[in-house]
Amino acid sequence: MRIIDAHLHFMPGEKYFDVIARRAGHENTEEHLRQTYRELGISGGVVMGNYGLPPENNSFPDFLHYCVGVHDSDLDHYEGRTAFDLIEKNLQKPNCVGVKLYPGYSRIYVSDMRFGPVYELAAWYDKPVAVHTGQTAAANALLRYSHPMTIDEAAVLHPKVRFVMCHFGNPFLMDAAAVIEKNPNVSADLSGLLERSFDVPEYLERQKGYVEALRTWIAYVEDYSRFMFGTDWPLANYRNYIDVVKQIIPENHWEEVFSQNAERIYRLPRN
Repeated sequence: MRIIDAHLHFMPGEKYFDVIARRAGHENTEEHLRQTYRELGISGGVVMGNYGLPPENNSFPDFLHYCVGVHDSDLDHYEGRTAFDLIEKNLQKPNCVGVKLYPGYSRIYVSDMRFGPVYELAAWYDKPVAVHTGQTAAANALLRYSHPMTIDEAAVLHPKVRFVMCHFGNPFLMDAAAVIEKNPNVSADLSGLLERSFDVPEYLERQKGYVEALRTWIAYVEDYSRFMFGTDWPLANYRNYIDVVKQIIPENHWEEVFSQNAERIYRLPRN
């Protein structure tokens, strides 16, 4: 079975990512990531950009594509060039497969009119807009902006934009499922649901209520073509994550969720 990680971060040498990678049983290096991908049959991934808007900053290994990260502070101006010009230059690059927004960390709703030009560019280039939803890593972020229900209005206002609900809105799973089921232009990745390295059988027993909730609300949508495997690496251990997602997704849908949906939604070339 082929696997694509539809949501990871890639910042080798960044101290914070070095620490969380070691907690997950990994090393935050390109060499280690390549080796892990070879061992587990992962053919590639989609990086959620952390390097800002200048396209020259967004350079990644050949097995990775990326979404350019856009924060609210970028919207008016960025280093003497308009943010929207820089976003477009990224979207013109073949390895840029979308835009990433950070509500919660950015104190602005995704339906705010200031995102209008971003959505126009995404629709023009036919590339998705991935949106952080659910819990945040920072205590000073605000969950009211990252609640998955906020995507509903944006999806209705911008029906030509393909939205990706990152993290399946965790832990607001019921609301996330309702938004996806209602809006045909909204999909989700299953990243950020687990952290660190752990014993899988022990975890499945200890967190059986959480695992069952994930299984229940994914099944509620009744459309496994709307879900993509993702990890939020280096937050989580790859082998553990694959094993747990296999418990959540019925086996007859593994090919879709682990690779095919990401290829279709992000327009990834098949290796």
